[in-house]
Amino acid sequence: MVDAAIRAEGVKSGARKRTSLRRMMQRKSTIAFFMALPLITLISLLVLYPAGYSLHLATLNKSMERFVGFGNFTFLFTRETFWMVVQQSCIFAITAVIFKALIGFVVAHFVHNIPAKGQRKWRGMLLVPWVIPPAMSCLAWLWLFDPSYSAFNWLIALFGGDPVPWTGNTYWARFSVILVNIWIGAPFFMIMYLAALKSVPEQLYEAAAIDGASWWQRIWYVTLPMMRNIIAITALFSLIVTFANFDIVRIMTAGGPIDTTHVFATWSFRVGIEGADIPLGASVSLFMVPILTVAAVFILRDITRRGNES
Repeated sequence: MVDAAIRAEGVKSGARKRTSLRRMMQRKSTIAFFMALPLITLISLLVLYPAGYSLHLATLNKSMERFVGFGNFTFLFTRETFWMVVQQSCIFAITAVIFKALIGFVVAHFVHNIPAKGQRKWRGMLLVPWVIPPAMSCLAWLWLFDPSYSAFNWLIALFGGDPVPWTGNTYWARFSVILVNIWIGAPFFMIMYLAALKSVPEQLYEAAAIDGASWWQRIWYVTLPMMRNIIAITALFSLIVTFANFDIVRIMTAGGPIDTTHVFATWSFRVGIEGADIPLGASVSLFMVPILTVAAVFILRDITRRGNES
């Protein structure tokens, strides 16, 4: 009798576990997790593992045989070139993102106001700079900035101006790499803002027009509040990508003249690969993490706060 009761209890317990498992598998959150599991695994392999390995490398000496802790970071803090790279990276990323956002916003409004039949053609043409591989774009721009055969200098000469040392002067070299980054990245902002504009209800604009709002007031009080989250997320994504940019500076100036256009990625390559000091190069690349973390926290906190208010 006792054995029968124990077996019956075990059967009931097993049935309850199967029922609980079946209910758990029927939940949308569980299904979503299992569907996203391959992507989570891929991200773990391609992002988390390299990031952890870079952190490990940053704690080793140049020969990668001895643990030095934060020695590489303290050495970087004493180098003037490192702080120049930090300054240039911030100027490069922040300036480029601001202008990409402004140009993308203006162009998105231009395309949005075009009749529906012509929008597809304009969207296709304006996306060309973003679709072309950056290496090809940079080579074309490098020809435009060439000191001997510059197309820009040829135009300047037509109006009697002096040739500009586009990549041979610190100021103009910084201007050149920022300009190319804006040209490549502005279409991404345009397409994101265009999608956001199409989601703004037309009734809001009609109500604002009835109330006598001007064109600028409709943008300030209707368009921008409805697009703030998209603007913030797009700016954050672009800031991360721009900070980690490598190809534009590498192809256009290779960090010159005299290392004044280096950003984190290119100087990390110079120090780690060309300078044969991989741990120090890893330390340079990891310095981007706290800067981007602070930016992400402020932007995402602002988005969360506005979501809670609404």
